[in-house]
Amino acid sequence: MQFEALKVFCDVARNQSFSRAANANQISQSAVSQIVNQLEKRLGVQLVDRSCRPLQLTAPGKAYYDGCKKLVEQYLEVESSIRNGNGNGNGRPLEVAIRVAAIYSVGLRDMSQYVQRFVAQQPGVQVEIEYLHPDRVTERVLDGTADFGLISFPEPTRKLQALPWRDEEMVVACATTHPFVAEGRVKVSALNGLKYVGFDKDLVIRRKVDRFLRDHGVSVDVVLEFDNVENIKQAIEIAAGVALLPLPALQREVRAGTVAAIPLQDARFTRPLGILHRRSPTPSPTAQRFIELLRQPDDPISEDQPVSGLYAAGHKTPGKLASRGNGK
Repeated sequence: MQFEALKVFCDVARNQSFSRAANANQISQSAVSQIVNQLEKRLGVQLVDRSCRPLQLTAPGKAYYDGCKKLVEQYLEVESSIRNGNGNGNGRPLEVAIRVAAIYSVGLRDMSQYVQRFVAQQPGVQVEIEYLHPDRVTERVLDGTADFGLISFPEPTRKLQALPWRDEEMVVACATTHPFVAEGRVKVSALNGLKYVGFDKDLVIRRKVDRFLRDHGVSVDVVLEFDNVENIKQAIEIAAGVALLPLPALQREVRAGTVAAIPLQDARFTRPLGILHRRSPTPSPTAQRFIELLRQPDDPISEDQPVSGLYAAGHKTPGKLASRGNGK
């Protein structure tokens, strides 16, 4: 039995679609259908229930998929290691590296916990994370120097697929001496006319923030602009202005007492984070397993952690921090 046929079947099972499996393998949908038909004829059983949408595996199909999946993954990993020059030829396990490109504001603490958990589950795997400007993240994914990217406000393209990851609440970041801290919550209108530290105009998040403020009839005085959240936070610490920033990006500063994070009282504004990867070739099986881990609902920051531990002191805790897994 040809390996390619097994891979095509596994792609059909994983995507629950003939067309998606065809795209993943750069063949026609009819060719995928023929491959599955030939497998079914050879085994003498029906593997796929074509009457369901999306497609479902039959009981024999599930058993066959469970058996073939690991074989296909192992083969692809060994092939990738040899192609990339990682084969050592001495009988020791091959090290497989996953390369991730991420925007600056994806929490280093969060990612280190994900990496530790994944490496514990996948011995011999190395995870390399590079923090970059959003445009560079997309470039790394497109040119294949990153297996996938972590980016805000992701948009799919002809060459890139965008998977939802998590939504992050946007809050007002200000100096700990700002009057907002005593108020505990702030209306969007209270930002009108204030000195504001923003992202550069060419960033998507800047355009989203500008639209949000405009929709609420608010005009701010942008005094400084930066291309990354770290510089914005430093400007806020010295009371240069206020900003709308994602709450998780402020955890370290809030707990250290250098920046306050104040929730909006009359509006909800979130920043969606997503995972970008090429449509073809698709990420390696090992990279796909890391993506699956990232998208699991049990976020390293537990949903049971009180919001009062993340917001600035002085306001009434509105409840629990909502789960940010799976982009919800």
